[in-house]
Amino acid sequence: MVGHGNHRLKFSIFHHQSSSTSKPDRPIQYPPEYLCGISRSLMADPVVVSSGQTYERLSVRVCQDFGFSPTDDDGSTADFSSVITNRNMKLTILKWCDNNGIEHPQPPDYTSIELIVRQLMEKQRQNNRFLASDTELLRVVADKRPGVAVHAATEVGLRVNRFQLNSPPQTEEIVRESTILPFKTQPSCYAPPPQTEEIGHESFDREGNSKEEAQIISKFRSDNEFEQQEGVISLRNLTKSDESIRASLCTKELLAALLPLVSSRSMNIQINAVASVVNLSIEKSNKMKIVRSGFVPPLIDVLDRGSAESQEHAAGSLFSLSLDDENKMAIGILGGLPVLMNALRSENERTRNDSALCLYHLTLNPSNRVKLVKIGAVGILLSLTRIEGFASRILLILCNIAACVDGRSAMLDANAVDCLVGMLKEKEMDSESTRENCVVALHALSQGGFRFRGLATAAGAVEALREVEERGSERAREKAKRILQMMRTGGNGSVQMDGVDSGGVSWTGRVGVGLNRYSTNTTKF
Repeated sequence: MVGHGNHRLKFSIFHHQSSSTSKPDRPIQYPPEYLCGISRSLMADPVVVSSGQTYERLSVRVCQDFGFSPTDDDGSTADFSSVITNRNMKLTILKWCDNNGIEHPQPPDYTSIELIVRQLMEKQRQNNRFLASDTELLRVVADKRPGVAVHAATEVGLRVNRFQLNSPPQTEEIVRESTILPFKTQPSCYAPPPQTEEIGHESFDREGNSKEEAQIISKFRSDNEFEQQEGVISLRNLTKSDESIRASLCTKELLAALLPLVSSRSMNIQINAVASVVNLSIEKSNKMKIVRSGFVPPLIDVLDRGSAESQEHAAGSLFSLSLDDENKMAIGILGGLPVLMNALRSENERTRNDSALCLYHLTLNPSNRVKLVKIGAVGILLSLTRIEGFASRILLILCNIAACVDGRSAMLDANAVDCLVGMLKEKEMDSESTRENCVVALHALSQGGFRFRGLATAAGAVEALREVEERGSERAREKAKRILQMMRTGGNGSVQMDGVDSGGVSWTGRVGVGLNRYSTNTTKF
């Protein structure tokens, strides 16, 4: 493997000299399981990662810094989402050293490991290998779940027909906002240039695109940070101002060269690299390419630990990628849910909003709903409904979570009924859509049967729902009527839910006041 280099040599020479008095002509043979799979050196601080492999702790840290997932000799790809100290392995290595008269290994230095990781990344790029080709992601590609509304309307023009309510009410639970505004299909940090603006790249043909791509890739792979910065700025500008070349520029070679720059230590390079991912992801055909090329883990890392502007673009990228149904499970598998939940508390409004909408789309996938329940997201989401101007988005997520049995149980445990009824009792709300979504969430929870009835009665839901039945929107009145009927008859959980158990909550193509900053043309980026 590339990268055995200086670090391994240092250990080999040192240990050979220390034992030269007894065995001067025999090089030491280290047991393979005691060597780090990345540095190929004796481990001083072994750790076990999520995928089961054991590495030197610093090797894992460097890979995380660069958003790199190495592939072992057996073809398995490392998953660094969790790291646990392997105390037994450490003690075994130390005992083996003592038995063989070898001094205990010392932790390597960051620079030497960084060099090894860079060499491994370059080798993978040369082999044109996808970094996210593990078993789970391959299953994602094959697992195209039928019957779920497709929200990947990423073209600049709205695809109005996609979101019209043409099917009977029983086929899908629809969250429809009362104020008519365009459906949000693009990240907050992106907006196409004005239609009147002249675009300088309209005359590009296939040959011109190839030449431009080669120049950009060359700058990406340069050791000079200034050239790297020039490259990402050039790609960002091209993909923002010329929609026609987004698809042609989004090749495996360009994505492989761009990937390490998303984790660059240079703030300017990282910001422009992630912004370029946002622009490329707007094109529908690029979404799966980007996910399969390994961008999700570094984007999650940037959203977790990057600068405020980098986090904004990372949230926008993940939201844009989540619009493709085949990416939803992949983002959940790769650890996006906890970080997106944390981003809901960001001081940056765009980061919060795009993270919330990303979670909404991810929870259209049943497995992601269960994951959110398991990480304790319900209580956090309920507390966030109290943030002015944010409740409508959070309620959309809660409606999806309430569509599964585990989600309903967790929401009932977290006192969601009292919280939602309390919101209905408030004289002023962000919008009528917020009130409507409260009723929809309560209707989903009413599948809890007798338990819901008791909680709702204690919270004073009857009075609040009667008011909605008299003054709410048509859809809210219908849901309130059903809930009240269930409470009067002592329902047993058999209330018809318009198919929400299978498909979650989706939009009709229109959003309300709670989402009034979203449109096809948002703040220019």
